[in-house]
Amino acid sequence: MTKILGLNAFHADASAALIIDGKIVSAVEEERFIREKHWAGFPSESVKWILYNSKIKISDIDEICINTNPNANFYKKLIYTFKNNPDIRFLLERYKNKQKRKNVFNYIQELFPNQEINANLNFVDHHLAHLASAFYCSRFEEASVVSIDGFGDFASTAWGFGSSNKLRLDQQIFFPHSLGVFYTSLTQFLGFPNYGDEYKVMGLAPYGNKKYVDKIWNLINLEKNGKFSLNKKYFLHTSQKIPYKWDNCTPEVGTHYSKELIEILGPERKSDQILEKRHMDIAHSAQFVYEEVLNHILRNVHKIYGGENLAIAGGCAANSVANGKITKNTPFKKLYVQAAAGDAGGALGSALKRWYEVNPRQSASVASPYLGSFASQNEIDKLLFKRLSNNETLKNKFLIKKIGEHNLKTRDHFLDEISNYIIDGLVIGWFQGRMEWGPRALGNRSILGDPRRKDMKNILNAKIKRRESFRPFAPSVLYEEAKDWFEFPDHKKDDEVPYMMKVLPIKKDRRELIPAVTHVDGSGRLQTVNRNDNETYYDLIKSFFQKTGVPMLLNTSFNENEPIVRTPAEALDCFIRTKMDVLVIGETIIKREIFR
Repeated sequence: MTKILGLNAFHADASAALIIDGKIVSAVEEERFIREKHWAGFPSESVKWILYNSKIKISDIDEICINTNPNANFYKKLIYTFKNNPDIRFLLERYKNKQKRKNVFNYIQELFPNQEINANLNFVDHHLAHLASAFYCSRFEEASVVSIDGFGDFASTAWGFGSSNKLRLDQQIFFPHSLGVFYTSLTQFLGFPNYGDEYKVMGLAPYGNKKYVDKIWNLINLEKNGKFSLNKKYFLHTSQKIPYKWDNCTPEVGTHYSKELIEILGPERKSDQILEKRHMDIAHSAQFVYEEVLNHILRNVHKIYGGENLAIAGGCAANSVANGKITKNTPFKKLYVQAAAGDAGGALGSALKRWYEVNPRQSASVASPYLGSFASQNEIDKLLFKRLSNNETLKNKFLIKKIGEHNLKTRDHFLDEISNYIIDGLVIGWFQGRMEWGPRALGNRSILGDPRRKDMKNILNAKIKRRESFRPFAPSVLYEEAKDWFEFPDHKKDDEVPYMMKVLPIKKDRRELIPAVTHVDGSGRLQTVNRNDNETYYDLIKSFFQKTGVPMLLNTSFNENEPIVRTPAEALDCFIRTKMDVLVIGETIIKREIFR
């Protein structure tokens, strides 16, 4: 048996993944254990859980892979250093990080001090790991593959081609030019300073117009052969050290944009300032230019390789608004975006790359997003007895029901009860099966609501989420019904959106029926739900559909300004401290009895 452990370490979204004889067994992000969003560092808890879950020891691992190669693009780095004389602090920071990555075995040995490490250590180019995570997890026999990121191994963008079990990286765009840095800079300018805040600009963009497009085109230039370049005077990363915090912490990133950006766009927004129409217009214009650059890259990639299949990864692959337009605005007809498209996915990609090197004739399984931790019903029952049934303060505040008890004689009765709660306007915490891999809640660690209610968005924000009003909530829709509610560019060829990685227009005659999940521009970031992938979640949506004629539920992540809940205890804590109405955890329903 070949056991391969993949790592994304010493970077944001630290993670680990395990492949055993070609089967993707587990994949988890460290933030779910540490409880700090985008946690950066070595994924110690992820590695320990993965080994425990598979009942193996670190000594059983044959290959350890990390999604970076400290020696990649060495001459490119050397030439850039001589030409640009960068800040010495920048070079020292990079050197320290490089040494950490080379000392992976030391970190693992500290985790397991009394065990031998027999594995080979493999450094996989950052973007090659992204390409592998996209292509090998797709169902494509052949595909163009693209990675677009901030930076990794001195490159920001890469493309290549996958065929059967083979994958090659053919072209890259190097430092300092980066579409990720372009978008991050404008995100920071708009007053969203936290690592990973780019999705807020996507949510804000539909409220604006193209007023600033011409000015934003000053920041970036389209080049021949699908390449692009940044106008360096608008960015700081080319001339000075940008402060980063990556070491055992929530990532912090310094300001990327220069004073010249303020000169053309006006004053930057502070995070506590009210959003004005000007900010919405800048967001809209930034998104528009981003999409134009993306399409420029993809049209060139199609000229090189042809075909109708495209697989993408990298942090920029999380731009679901742009993704939803790719098969409309480029020659590609089918798009696959990996569930953990960002750097977390590099752990899986590096392991997959090594698997195909060791076993070139064997195929790894297509990745499911449900690769994380799981709680048995026995564990859930013990927790609920200890925390609720055996607690005099709490037990009278909640009504607890379980399949086989009360009126819940069967699983169908159980789902019927929950769909009735949703129809009644209650907010449901939904904890089932294995935790999702990647940033999206896909029906196992979700908060659910009725998409037909105009007030549901406000209810969720008041009771739990407390987030910006311009950010939309997502619809989870039955796969076979999706084409009747959403406008697919070519639904016969590209009709699956299993990981919420595309935003599509909702059909005009349907928008008023589902106001809670319809964004201001009439779009929705949907998830298509197939019964083969998630039977329980599918059947719940179907129960709601049979009663209402609407084949979807509002779905948002099960959390409150924290990483998505991982364990039953975390789910229960979130339920108790918020104003959530019902918690469904395994086969148990817990209902808040306000008037009891």
